[in-house]
Amino acid sequence: MKNFRTLVPTPNFPFQLHHQTPIVSIGSCFAEHIGARLERLKFPICRNPFGILYNPMSIGKGLQLLLEDYSFSEKDLVQHNGIWHSFQHHSQFSGLDKAEVLANIRATSTQASKVLHSSNRLILTFGTAYVYEHLEQQEIVANCHKIPATKFQKRRLDIAEIVAAYRPLFQKLKTKNSEIEILLTVSPVRHIRDGIIENQRSKATLLLAIDALCEAFDFVHYFPAYEIVMDDLRDYRFYQADLLHPSEVAIDYVWEVFEKSLFSEETKQLNKQLTKLQQAATHRPFHVKSDGHQAFLKKQLEKIAVLSRQYTFLDFREERLVFEEGLMNH
Repeated sequence: MKNFRTLVPTPNFPFQLHHQTPIVSIGSCFAEHIGARLERLKFPICRNPFGILYNPMSIGKGLQLLLEDYSFSEKDLVQHNGIWHSFQHHSQFSGLDKAEVLANIRATSTQASKVLHSSNRLILTFGTAYVYEHLEQQEIVANCHKIPATKFQKRRLDIAEIVAAYRPLFQKLKTKNSEIEILLTVSPVRHIRDGIIENQRSKATLLLAIDALCEAFDFVHYFPAYEIVMDDLRDYRFYQADLLHPSEVAIDYVWEVFEKSLFSEETKQLNKQLTKLQQAATHRPFHVKSDGHQAFLKKQLEKIAVLSRQYTFLDFREERLVFEEGLMNH
């Protein structure tokens, strides 16, 4: 029988992810989607403390700032059309009130720094090798915030530039935490605004830079999210309507490979129980007062009690509240 797929081998890593292991996830598509799933499954994860970042230099700078416990100040903000922005942050941090924007940035960075200092699992996802350099500040920005293009110079990073930026950073991370393991990925999102050929060259630059870093450090590893979508799935039906972003089905598939690669059997089983519990919490019955539904709620609370005793480090307050509020005698 002919094989009509190009299967990407499931990678093996010398480490695993557990519910008691703090994780930091920074970067583009993969870091956001996989990070969100880890978060839902109650892994102790700090996900994109600067918002979504696309280029390696901004991701690296963000890591460096967290390592230094950098305190953002008003000089790190710029105003455009009445809105305050940070060139190191996604526009989700932007706002009309300068003090509020700064307070939010500081609070998020402080919390992320604490997690990074205690974490030995780091996931970084590079999206594009193209960067925008602010001409006045002579600095690569994470986001242009719709400021006129004349204020920036666009260019493509080269392999050596990326490797040179990350070598000392990874060495510093290893010095601070001898048990750290770093997982690098390339986002399968197609940046065709740069041009179709240019996007391919950009992805190739990222892949070769990551390969060099994996060769240089035995604690740096590559997860083939890009190849899984581009070579295994390899069909527009696995993309959203814009034909640029992977669909939910594609993300599910990448997650399955991620699970096989990085979770123990015990972790997989716990994930299944947590998923069922969360599905139960979002269930909306037609007859909330029925005996059947009331019994269902009590059964879920019993499951929470069992899981709480077995996994004392997990927080079930949110789910418990949902089920308790539905009980008639509450």
